[in-house]
Amino acid sequence: MSITRTLLTTAIFAASLAGAAYAQTSPTPAAPSTASPPAATTTAPAASTKAAAKPAKAQQTAKSKDCSAQADAKSLHGKERKKFRSDCMKGA
Repeated sequence: MSITRTLLTTAIFAASLAGAAYAQTSPTPAAPSTASPPAATTTAPAASTKAAAKPAKAQQTAKSKDCSAQADAKSLHGKERKKFRSDCMKGA
């Protein structure tokens, strides 16, 4: 009886190791992407657009700060402040 129990325990132990070894296999590689990389010519205009956007953004930031300062001077809060800043940013 002892030999049977030992063989059964050994078989179970070996089966559990085989399952762990199987679980550690590497996954199958993903399918290659069908999208083509962007053309080199598309990056050059984007870079110049970014450079042109910096002064515009700085200009808008300055305008926003000016409108906020004006709203502070008028002690505007809540909806009134939001409406005033919106009109101010539009140039109205």
